[in-house]
Amino acid sequence: MRVVQIIDSLEAGGAEQMAVNYANALSERVAFSGLIVTRREGALLQQIDPKTSYLFLKKKKIIDIKVVLQLKNYLKKNNVCLIHAHSSSFFIAVLLKIISPGIKIIWHDHLGKRVTQTKKNNRILILFSSFFNSIVTVNPQLLDWNKKHLLCSDVSFLPNFVKTKIEFQKLTFLKGTDLKRIVCIANLKEPKNHIAILKAFLNLNLKDSDWTLHLIGHDYFDDYSENLKKFIKEHSLENHIYLYGSRNDVAHILSQAAIGVLASTQEGFPVVLLEYGLANVPVLSTNAGYCSLLIKNHFNGLLFDPNKKGELENQLHYLLLCDEEEKKLYSKNMKQIVMESYSEETVVQKLIKVYKNCQNEK
Repeated sequence: MRVVQIIDSLEAGGAEQMAVNYANALSERVAFSGLIVTRREGALLQQIDPKTSYLFLKKKKIIDIKVVLQLKNYLKKNNVCLIHAHSSSFFIAVLLKIISPGIKIIWHDHLGKRVTQTKKNNRILILFSSFFNSIVTVNPQLLDWNKKHLLCSDVSFLPNFVKTKIEFQKLTFLKGTDLKRIVCIANLKEPKNHIAILKAFLNLNLKDSDWTLHLIGHDYFDDYSENLKKFIKEHSLENHIYLYGSRNDVAHILSQAAIGVLASTQEGFPVVLLEYGLANVPVLSTNAGYCSLLIKNHFNGLLFDPNKKGELENQLHYLLLCDEEEKKLYSKNMKQIVMESYSEETVVQKLIKVYKNCQNEK
């Protein structure tokens, strides 16, 4: 089997991380595994395994025939006819298929907010979906949406996974006091809802008990991040809430955390929850997207509805006050679930079956 992953950028994000994860995992399991980046490189470039073939297309225009031909030549050279296109990279995959009809496309839908969108919001996707051979979604809600709206009958759900054996780099050292650090790993953008975490931190007056909050994720230096920085400054929280930007040593960061939180108003399947679980960090999570299927309240973490005022604050308060044994039980249960159901071995084997079915399709 010879297959490539296509993604538009290598900036830290869920879809981007999974494209890299799949390419690396498959490099040990199939004859050829490649990763193709169309527009921008980024922090995840450092995570590409040497065994994984890599191509950066430097695409500048929406329709760039020169780039499409470059992609065609790369696939021909490496005898690849199976493309796994993530998120918006379906566009270039379909352009390629138009000139190379033998190419087969598996499209991977990571966008949790799509379930709230109309057909009008997705006109190009719906049109291009007639070229897809198979669709994979990261949660059951997206599965239903894709079956209802897209022009491809082969649609399946495949959960994200986390690599359970990782090299433990020690690059980022968090400020604050041990056992009193709250960490949120999410890029600074909608719908990640960082402001709700900041408000809960302020309302619970956590700075007076020496707690600190650490935001890990790409800073786009736009209105979203400026509003967060303004809030921190206006409430004199500069010595208690810290922004670090994108980081690659997630395991080391989480080894310093007492609580891991995610507050998004919309989600697909956030890999970070698996990373929290693998690191034995008690989880406080939004119930958006797949989160409510992964986290069982008071069993392997705490859930809240991000659209209900006060729920995040109340659940954070509970987690801060509950005894260590209860938090350890949450962490233990979460890690067990991650290891049993969301490991690389388990999920990649399911993906390979999708590939085989696609290859056997006439």
